Amino acid sequence: MDRTFVLIKPDGIQRGLAGEVISRLEAKGLKLVGARFFLATEAQVMEQYREHIGKPFFPHLKRYIMSGPVLAMVWEGKDAVPVVRRLVGATNPAEAAPGTIRGDLALDTGRNVIHASDSPASAAREAAIYFAEADLISYPRIDEPVLYEWVG
Repeated sequence: MDRTFVLIKPDGIQRGLAGEVISRLEAKGLKLVGARFFLATEAQVMEQYREHIGKPFFPHLKRYIMSGPVLAMVWEGKDAVPVVRRLVGATNPAEAAPGTIRGDLALDTGRNVIHASDSPASAAREAAIYFAEADLISYPRIDEPVLYEWVG
């Protein structure tokens, strides 16, 4: 099984959308293997968004991610990274397709509810910022035989 990293950002938490986001990922058939609710530290934000350091929007992004609680999660499933990226939708909610998390629940790029890793390498790197391997729990979902043709 593949894994990906997802972060519900402060606006998603403040708006009470964590349950909606989790429900959509679970309904797709993905399996939650780790979750942590907390206030992100500056060091964590700097590491997670290191490719954006130096860009004009980075100070605002850093301040925003640290402005309130976030929910970090690791999800598991076949092709988890591209599946979650499709469910999340385009970074700019105005360009996100209806039916996606951002397309349905967000209006502004700077307050777009959710972060999802863009590659398996990024997923592993980002998950390691917030979770030790021992914090992640793999287990069989009872419905895996109806989700995957190769189970059972």
